Amino acid sequence: MSSEPISRIELPDAPADAWQHGVAVWSEPLVIDSYLPEKPSAYPAFLHNRVYQGSSGRVFPLPFHERIAAVKRPHTWQALHLENEWLRVVILPELGGRVHIAYDKVAGYDLFYRNNVIKPALVGLAGPWMSGGIEFNWPQHHRPATFLPTDVEIEREDDGSATVWCSDHDPFARMKGMHGIRLTPSSSRIEARVRLYNRSEVPQTFLWWANVAAAVNDDYQSFFPGDVTHVADHAKRAVVTFPRPDAPYYGIDYAGATEDDPEADRLDWYRNIPVPTSYMALDTVEDFFGGYDHGVQAGFVHVAAHEISPGKKQWTWGDTPFGWAWDRNLTDTDGPYVELMAGVYTDNQPDFAHLAVGETKTFVQAWYPVHGTGPVQYADRRLALSVAENEGRLWVRLCAAEILDAVSVVITDGTFELGSRTLDLRPGQTCELEVGKTAKLTVRITRPGETLADFTLGEPSVPDQAPTTTRAVAPPSPADVTSIDELIHIARYLDQYRHATRSSVPYLYEVLHREPGESRALLALGAKAYERGDYATAADLLRRSADAQTRWSPTPASGEALYRLGLALTRLGRDGEAATALARAGWDARFAVTARFALARLRCRHGDHRRAGELLHEVLDLDAHHLQAADLLATVLAETGDQEKARTLARTTLERDPLDAWARDLAGLAPTADATSMLDVALEYAAAGFDGHAIAALNKAETLAATSPSGQVNVTPLVQLHRAVLHLRAGETELARADIDLAGQQDPASAHPLRLDDIDTLRTVTATAPEVALPWAMLGHWYYSRDRAEDAIEAWHKAAAAHPATELAAIVHRNLGLSAYNVRADVEAAVQHYESALQASPDDAKLWFERDQLAARAGENSADRLARLEPRRDLVAERDDLTVSLTHLLLDEGRVDEARTLLTERHFQPWEGGEGLALGAWERSSVRMAQRLLADGQPREAAAVVRKALQPPAGLGEDRHHLANTAELYLLLGDALAADADPIAAQRCWEIAARSTGDFVDMAATAFNRNTVHAVRALACLGREDEAENLVKALAQWVEEYAVTPVEVDFFATSLPSMLLFVESPETARNREVSIVRDQIRGWQS
Repeated sequence: MSSEPISRIELPDAPADAWQHGVAVWSEPLVIDSYLPEKPSAYPAFLHNRVYQGSSGRVFPLPFHERIAAVKRPHTWQALHLENEWLRVVILPELGGRVHIAYDKVAGYDLFYRNNVIKPALVGLAGPWMSGGIEFNWPQHHRPATFLPTDVEIEREDDGSATVWCSDHDPFARMKGMHGIRLTPSSSRIEARVRLYNRSEVPQTFLWWANVAAAVNDDYQSFFPGDVTHVADHAKRAVVTFPRPDAPYYGIDYAGATEDDPEADRLDWYRNIPVPTSYMALDTVEDFFGGYDHGVQAGFVHVAAHEISPGKKQWTWGDTPFGWAWDRNLTDTDGPYVELMAGVYTDNQPDFAHLAVGETKTFVQAWYPVHGTGPVQYADRRLALSVAENEGRLWVRLCAAEILDAVSVVITDGTFELGSRTLDLRPGQTCELEVGKTAKLTVRITRPGETLADFTLGEPSVPDQAPTTTRAVAPPSPADVTSIDELIHIARYLDQYRHATRSSVPYLYEVLHREPGESRALLALGAKAYERGDYATAADLLRRSADAQTRWSPTPASGEALYRLGLALTRLGRDGEAATALARAGWDARFAVTARFALARLRCRHGDHRRAGELLHEVLDLDAHHLQAADLLATVLAETGDQEKARTLARTTLERDPLDAWARDLAGLAPTADATSMLDVALEYAAAGFDGHAIAALNKAETLAATSPSGQVNVTPLVQLHRAVLHLRAGETELARADIDLAGQQDPASAHPLRLDDIDTLRTVTATAPEVALPWAMLGHWYYSRDRAEDAIEAWHKAAAAHPATELAAIVHRNLGLSAYNVRADVEAAVQHYESALQASPDDAKLWFERDQLAARAGENSADRLARLEPRRDLVAERDDLTVSLTHLLLDEGRVDEARTLLTERHFQPWEGGEGLALGAWERSSVRMAQRLLADGQPREAAAVVRKALQPPAGLGEDRHHLANTAELYLLLGDALAADADPIAAQRCWEIAARSTGDFVDMAATAFNRNTVHAVRALACLGREDEAENLVKALAQWVEEYAVTPVEVDFFATSLPSMLLFVESPETARNREVSIVRDQIRGWQS
């Protein structure tokens, strides 16, 4: 055991002046022991094939973290504190605005899981992710910016209520997400007031899940409403009954687990779930769910309107060694947790909702503690109710979330009154009523003038409602889809859900193959061309779509094609045509706001501020929440001399959204602490032709970029290049050239463009100063991230020809090597480029790893690869993946002791979903060593080695999945025990091996694979020859069927963190497995 002191977060007392009418709110930093992410990779991460939480795991433009510090150190975090009579809440703005602590002062209990260390593991989209509190997942799962700071503001209300607002622009679409954590004087509720705004110029999709962690043990039970009879897995790929599954779930036969414990099949008890498992409620019309710790008699309820918040989910790592290993990765001493996640506008993951251009969605979620109630059967924002049976009596318990006076509780059996009481309910107090057991029980709770609750035990909210959700199926291939409508719907579904491994494009092309002028397919393809920066193609496709829609009538039913056409024409500099298209798009009410705003911006750029102002007033008449229209109007008013109206409008906007960076800039406040958001503000000004304001904002962004966190995009060169283009626009060529030269000298690491505005600027700069390397490189990065590989290669070659500095040369040649292999299948060129990259950066461990992986893909033998790596053991030691590679190379060459030393002297950090790399190397080394010891006549020592393999060292950072095949290890252990004259123990081991016919690989259970042969051998050791032969026949039948089965990545894969940059086809992997198993069968039969 470590003698290191146990970390504990010490909370300060609230300052006296922080209190107002029963609520305190203040800012005070906390010193927390923290394992901080190490510096991210300098190379853009092109993870095109990565599946993350059921949707695309692409991470560009964010930097990619690959390791967390192994040692914790005290770190000072900005913290915002809220407190009232019942609760103490801590928000950490620098970690995505998460609620880190929510302490129930009445129960003396952490309402949510308190992690006393900041200890991220490699779970997040960009790497680091930490457990505990509430993480607000937006706009996709696990919040891509979860380890990045938010802006923060405190708001006070007259009654003392206080809200801590946290806001940022998401790193991919630049949408604005804001959540406010609110406490009131008279309630034990924690409210999250959420405001989501699509400030981009095209429609977007999003998820919102409030991810609450709850500390768990054998006494912890989650509870869903009584109308939840079925739950679903991710993407609804499996649907089972709840709480007792009627079919195997995640490979576990829960029904078969009840022999010793009749409650062992219930999914609502953490202790029953042995493997990582998600389940999401289906078809509920109730507003609540939560969790309860029977050991401490306390828990919490989440409440939100089910009409927009149907999402109710539990996730666990599983209560077995695999899950416990992940608990250790994520905390020091705080133990296991489950996630009780609440989704708004979603009931599943991935289940993305739509956010129109300029649209604002607002909603409220709430949590409050319950005490002594047990699992709750009814809850709303004001109170929770439970009914429990004990010794033939029924106990009705009430727990209020706010002060409720003169509450009347009447309990009946539907006809006769069984009991009643008038109560004054207070948060933190539980009231109970006892009545005799009855077949029907109704509880009616009222107070003068209103009904608080009317609950009947066991009666569904909507009588006779059958589950409507069925198990999802993968869509057929485009040629097999029967109708054009279905092709369109599938394409939309794939785009909406950001599917990682299936593209909508083949479905759209199939539509055009059947009907060349189909307007919806042309529109979708035009939208894709626009988002890829191919404006001319986009304009052509969108024009054709609009023409198809107006063939018979000049006014289309939808203005979308015309709106998108206006955007493309604007980018092409054809402003007159763009204005015509946008004006016509505005005839459609669905595009009236967004088309008018785009047109107003265009008018501003041409100096027509009067008409722009009229258009912006029209926008705000239609949508008063349109932040950009209000801000642009304020800018126009100030420009035309109406300063007072401009200031008033900016103040009004800030009353609605106190963290709108543009409005703050207009009001003379610090706009934001984030350089990327400040760049967004600058580009808002520039798009409307307010170049002076834009340059001032760019200067602020440049200053902020100097202190950006390591996980944020490096926007310094982008800011300078945008400023250069504005100078060019003003004819200030010398100033422009100075900025271009300055940008070209910046650190190229994480200098990743994102916006189309960025790409337009890079194209202008590369045309103006083609001899500067960095803009070419950045343009290439963006092209490759948008699947424009040939354009990327061309840009990178131009960067390489511009004599880049060594840091940039390494990045460019690495990218050219990657694309030479993956795009052009040119192994020789790939090797040459990697050698050039290593020449530029010879001490870069990541380059050495990728170079070795390229060698493996190229078929280089183990001895040569080992000879290349061995002189650079110092670099191998920097990376887990390179250490595992070297381990296998040493094993290939018979150097078992060295391989095991490598594994035992390192602490590994696995990726979620990518577990098994270090463990696989450990098992392989253990098998080799045990076999050698057996051959040397040392069976006892061999058995000891295998036992260590079965109980992996903690330093591997992972443990074996509950369904993983252990046949080889138990077979070998049995052999060692038999050689050591212990036949009874040997037989027990062989029996375990004989039962291990299936496996768990690539995040899925399989009935057979290469490990099945060890079960065959174990059966032979047991003398069960007929069973062995039958298993061989079954294995042979499986492998021949597998050999001819079309292979592709599972459509419903949830987590496949494919970090290998060199693409291998599923057929290649399948054929390798088939060859191995066939050889095994031939070897057995011979």
